[in-house]
Amino acid sequence: MTLFMDAEMPVFADFMDGDAAVVHRVRVALEDTESGKVVYLHLTEGEPVKWSVRDVRRLRDQAGRDAVTYGLAGEHPARLVVRDASLNAELGRLCPHLDRHNNTPHLMRRLVILSAAAIASVALIVFVLVPKLADQMAVLMPAKGEQALGDATFKQIREALAQNSTTQLKLCDAPEGKAALEKLVARLLPGTDFPYDIRLHVLDHKMVNAFALPGGHIVMFRGLLNEAQSAEEIAGILGHEMGHVEHRDPTRLALRSAGSVGVLGLLLGDFAGGAVVLFLTERLIQAKYSQGAEAASDEYAHALLAKAGLPSSRMGDFFRRLGKKDKDNSLLSHLASHPDPVARIAAADAANTVADDYERVLDDQEWQALKGICN
Repeated sequence: MTLFMDAEMPVFADFMDGDAAVVHRVRVALEDTESGKVVYLHLTEGEPVKWSVRDVRRLRDQAGRDAVTYGLAGEHPARLVVRDASLNAELGRLCPHLDRHNNTPHLMRRLVILSAAAIASVALIVFVLVPKLADQMAVLMPAKGEQALGDATFKQIREALAQNSTTQLKLCDAPEGKAALEKLVARLLPGTDFPYDIRLHVLDHKMVNAFALPGGHIVMFRGLLNEAQSAEEIAGILGHEMGHVEHRDPTRLALRSAGSVGVLGLLLGDFAGGAVVLFLTERLIQAKYSQGAEAASDEYAHALLAKAGLPSSRMGDFFRRLGKKDKDNSLLSHLASHPDPVARIAAADAANTVADDYERVLDDQEWQALKGICN
């Protein structure tokens, strides 16, 4: 039975099939069929187009005030523009799901999916591809390249930690203290094999910390010297940092951090690189190496101290004392990122092969000079 079709006064509408940029003038009829009510769109030529009233959807804001645009459920591109008020009213009465949203992902869902895919891609680059590439570059980078990277990074660190943005953090170099430090390093160097000279710096900052930079730089802070009770404790910490230098851990960390934050900087619009510099500085100061890298550097320090005739147990004493003094381990977290400080202390004690009558690395006067190197 025809529900809406008058041969004397046919109703017309504009139809776009979505395949070609052509507007067809079609005669519209609503009829009952065995499968339900159907909208027939009679073209000038060819078979009529059939739309089930259950699939018809009204599309908002896609036509003028005198017209309504219809489409089909899903992502079908066909469109029907109806300007006849009586036909629009009949469609509104007969189409049960006229204003239902499509079951396919709408725009927001698509944006969420695309955003998630983009985030996953960035994560893959930052956490997988960049580290692998950095590890390869660290091995292949010539010594002069590492030294240049270390020089630039050390300068950035001094500027970042300075209270005045136009100055650099003070470099401690009192003559007597510097001579004592050089004597301490000379005791350790015979057991090393670096492709470049070790350059040791003490910065005038209260942070209890020491870290290595690319190219042979090792940096200590005044706060570390203040917390230490013997030159042998400092020797153990320096031995650990020399292990990082030997294994090129600082170069790997610098390349990974620079590559990762460089990618993020481009995405977030930090083309000047300010955030890259600050983040790289923080990463190198905190020196968050992997558990394996930390353990390997500790083992290197134990062996280096044994060759120098110094006890590795003093290294354990330092961490043990800090742990008792600082219950929340915030000082320990500055100095080392090893996940198990207790095991680290036990390993230092177990590795000791030097008797208590060892030759001290510095006498009392030299030790006091080293502690006062920033004065």
